[in-house]
Amino acid sequence: MDAYDLAFFLSTMWVGPFWIGMLVFPDHEKTHDAMSGPWFFLGPILIWWALMASNPQALIDFSKETMAPSGILEGLADLLATRAGAAAAWAHFVAGDIVVTRWMWKRCLERDCERWITTVSVFFGVMLMPVGVALHLALVRENTD
Repeated sequence: MDAYDLAFFLSTMWVGPFWIGMLVFPDHEKTHDAMSGPWFFLGPILIWWALMASNPQALIDFSKETMAPSGILEGLADLLATRAGAAAAWAHFVAGDIVVTRWMWKRCLERDCERWITTVSVFFGVMLMPVGVALHLALVRENTD
């Protein structure tokens, strides 16, 4: 296992306990405590920073390529086509997913949603975040009207 495999594994495993808490124990005091601070997303963000710091030239090259609008997509594809770029992107995705999932979880609790709505929102929030947001907005709207 190299550093990029480790970064992928750690960023995924970092959010797991927070996700499981919101999914299985949404009303538990320990879940609320865990989700009240920055810890739920801090791990993947630090991993992203470490990966970026390990290869600053890639970020510099990407920045240069984005100066011309026609080069942005090609520069991003070049960056993501590397193990470092893919691992950094994954850490970024995981951090975003858990932040959005926390928002949906809190919204469900504030609106006193049925448990199945919270479960669906939290499950898909991490697994397929755009689907989770769409389901959440549809279900919570329907639930509160």
